[in-house]
Amino acid sequence: MKVAIYGAGAIGAHLGGMLARSGVDVSLIARGPHLEAMQQNGLQCKFQDGEEFRVHPNATDDPASLGPQDYVIVTLKAHQSPGVVGLMQPLMGPDTAVVTAMNGVPWWYFHGLGSDHDGTHLEAVDPGRAQWDGLGPERAIGMVVHPATEITAPGVMQHMEGDAYPIGEPSGEKTPRIEALSAALTASGLRAPIRNKIRDDIWMKLWGNLCLNPVSALTGSTLGGLGQDEAVRELLFGLAAEGRAVGEALGARFRVTAERRLKAAFEIGDHKTSMLQDLERGRPMEIDALVTSVTELGDVVGVDTPLLDAVAALVKLKARNAGLYS
Repeated sequence: MKVAIYGAGAIGAHLGGMLARSGVDVSLIARGPHLEAMQQNGLQCKFQDGEEFRVHPNATDDPASLGPQDYVIVTLKAHQSPGVVGLMQPLMGPDTAVVTAMNGVPWWYFHGLGSDHDGTHLEAVDPGRAQWDGLGPERAIGMVVHPATEITAPGVMQHMEGDAYPIGEPSGEKTPRIEALSAALTASGLRAPIRNKIRDDIWMKLWGNLCLNPVSALTGSTLGGLGQDEAVRELLFGLAAEGRAVGEALGARFRVTAERRLKAAFEIGDHKTSMLQDLERGRPMEIDALVTSVTELGDVVGVDTPLLDAVAALVKLKARNAGLYS
């Protein structure tokens, strides 16, 4: 099995390191000092319990040097992926699967859904149909990322918690390719259950992100801080209600209440969301994948999202003023 990790940052390094240790032929596509460190010294993987190991997978910034792969696991930020479709072409063989390990609504959402909306294109996450036409939705496998990891130094991945990467075909089928991927991930020490409704898992993670991330970026508040203000809590519950209405109109099932989902986030306390961290570090934020995409889905199914529309407009303006959104 040949696997390329496209965007081997914190999550990509976790996946790639675990797979490489188990003997999978893994290539890590990265850039900058992190790439240089992996090329010179390999990838060092550290864990909270004190375990650590070093692996030496192929690391490159030139996808064309790798040739066709069995799986390409894309661990970029969602807004980065349309721009690398051309660079990914040398990795594509006749049966190559593209695994989307990114936050938010995936570009292939309306492939294999089995509804009147099959084939609908989402401009928010796939401008100009770059991925739909350039990769093809038939290649897509969904993956939801639950672990928390970070790159603490070039070539060093620190794992904090979590080992679950649920995967699923857009159609819900249990195909040979998804069984082989699950087996490889499981053999590496990760949990990769095959879901017959991977969109439910996508929505459960997205549900919290679409509420908490933009409001934290607008206010500068941590998760705990958001939960301490009654008016802000009411806004968050309103955003959650709109998001749930959109998801359910598309057939998604929500396993918990909004109260339970948001309460769990508030209890994390002094933690900054990824969107707030990106804003503070001067990096583009995942606004479209986490928020705009949901308002676009609302338009598709005829569900009004006035609160999400307003929050999306405000956070986009904030990002534009910081030079982080175009």
